Amino acid sequence: MHCTLVERDLEIGLVLSPERSVPVPARLGYRSDDPYAVHITFHVNSAHPVHWTFSRDVLVEGVFRPSGHGDVRVWPAKSEGRGVVLMALSSPEGDALLEVPAAQLSAWLERTLRVVPPGTEGEQLGIDEALDELFAR
Repeated sequence: MHCTLVERDLEIGLVLSPERSVPVPARLGYRSDDPYAVHITFHVNSAHPVHWTFSRDVLVEGVFRPSGHGDVRVWPAKSEGRGVVLMALSSPEGDALLEVPAAQLSAWLERTLRVVPPGTEGEQLGIDEALDELFAR
């Protein structure tokens, strides 16, 4: 089956304090053969890139309202008069607060939703066909 990849490189702000953030090169990734997940790679060109994977639904919802819980929380905000999406990520290695430009994130998410519309993710995985085959035996 054909897999479609939707990627976007951008700078994400690592928030160090209310007044200070550091730009971090990142890549957003989405694969139609893994339709429920989005992938973010930080420090893309470094020797030690950091990978995070989480639910596309959490990110889509987080553009509009607070979403997620536990290790991944996402919510809309304003920074210097522009729309941003804040992501709070927690791991055993530490916590990070990230600031993503809302317009760039939304445009990329729209592309993923065109590739695999919400509600059709299961069709991408061929689950229905596999179950039909299983029960036909």
